[in-house]
Amino acid sequence: MSSGQVDYPNNSISEHVYADLKKDIIAGILQPDTRLIVTEIAGKYQISQAPVREALERLKQEALITGIPNKGSVVSTITPKEIKDIFVLREIIEGFAVRQSMPLLTEEDYSYLHRLIEDMEVANKHNEMLRILELDMEFHAFFYKRCDNQAILELWNRMQTKVMRFMAISNRHHTTDVLAEWHLILIDALRSGDADAAEAAFIEHMHAYKMIDLE
Repeated sequence: MSSGQVDYPNNSISEHVYADLKKDIIAGILQPDTRLIVTEIAGKYQISQAPVREALERLKQEALITGIPNKGSVVSTITPKEIKDIFVLREIIEGFAVRQSMPLLTEEDYSYLHRLIEDMEVANKHNEMLRILELDMEFHAFFYKRCDNQAILELWNRMQTKVMRFMAISNRHHTTDVLAEWHLILIDALRSGDADAAEAAFIEHMHAYKMIDLE
């Protein structure tokens, strides 16, 4: 986060505070149980408290922070059980999304996916961890959108931020150098036309970056 006077348009102050806090939580700069004090954040940005409260409310809606009696807002904790549960759910719904999407994929779709992978390689070279995660999520979100199942898409939208946070933790223990290569393998599996092989490739990809032990 930046300090000193911040020159934001009036309607974007809250958005900038939200984005900065979210980035720091996902990156692990703000650790679980860290208190987020409205007056301190407002002072750091030299802004009023109202946009800070708006930003914190958005983070609460995404379960990145929680309200604790007598403590105020704190960064939410992450348990191994949460991670395991979210990855089990993701395997189920992403496998479905991939199977449903495969017959619908066009060359334009494949070109889009390849562009995301190229952007991952660039982000990795510049060590832009949050950007890598955003691109990874965008790649996988494509199939949730393409499968044309609103309930599945809504599930993904609700869990996406948590998945990003869990992936950020995992990536502290795994290199991201092979991430682009992994996604190229996924595209090859999709092009094979074998739905079982494609689903298996996506699940194997998830397992490669899943981390259950946080201790």
